[in-house]
Amino acid sequence: MAYNLLKGKRGIIFGALDERSIAWKVAEKAHEEGATFTLTNAPIAMRMGEINKLAEKCGSEVIPADATSLEDLENLFTKSSEVLGGKIDFVLHSIGMSPNVRKKKQYGDLNYDWFLKTLDVSALSFHKVMQVAEKMDIMNDWGSILALSYIAAQRTFPDYGDMAQAKAVLESIARSYGYRFAKKNKVRVNTISQSPTMTTAGTGVGGFDVFFDYADKMSPLGNASAESCADYCVSLFSDLTRMVTMQNLLHDGGFSASGITDEIIEEMTKGK
Repeated sequence: MAYNLLKGKRGIIFGALDERSIAWKVAEKAHEEGATFTLTNAPIAMRMGEINKLAEKCGSEVIPADATSLEDLENLFTKSSEVLGGKIDFVLHSIGMSPNVRKKKQYGDLNYDWFLKTLDVSALSFHKVMQVAEKMDIMNDWGSILALSYIAAQRTFPDYGDMAQAKAVLESIARSYGYRFAKKNKVRVNTISQSPTMTTAGTGVGGFDVFFDYADKMSPLGNASAESCADYCVSLFSDLTRMVTMQNLLHDGGFSASGITDEIIEEMTKGK
């Protein structure tokens, strides 16, 4: 059921790769709620994904951009403003990549050039997006900027590698730039710490299937799906959450507040 929560709002959505992507689900939900927006991803990611299919479904234009490139971001904001007919009301940053994780490098044997690439793509790009938006004065008053994070920013998950540091930096940037943007023109900036989700990026992490099942059993409501995350994103883009900013918002079915659950106890005592 749609409520026209985003009627008349204009946005930019980063990171929709395929139908399993959270950004893809956000685009579908934002379209359903009345928003118009452009879609963007790095050229190499666009070649791997199906973003044009999503664009056709949502009536959106695709504008390629490397989120680590200031020049690309300036072009993205300029073209988006032209295509959409005005300033931007919401931005979703759904970008994350670690060469070390992809190459299955152990945490004690990281390639530091790759580590810097992880930070640039997964965290510093968020700062770059907002810095360019601020300098171009492209955001409407009371706009909303979101990035997707994960609880590995606060807790240790062995196979998550240097992405844990990237998420910690991402969340810190949201607080620091959230203060600045709120003072400038009431734009709010938040991160959403999402349950492990069966996306193309998520399933690339070693042991993901086992951890997905563990998290599901540790969450009283079960793992939050990509679809429910999209619903949450839409609420944070809407005018209903105008006073929420500088927060890392946990969207995880209760995982982060649970010490142990009946399901985990049952699993651990099987055969005893």
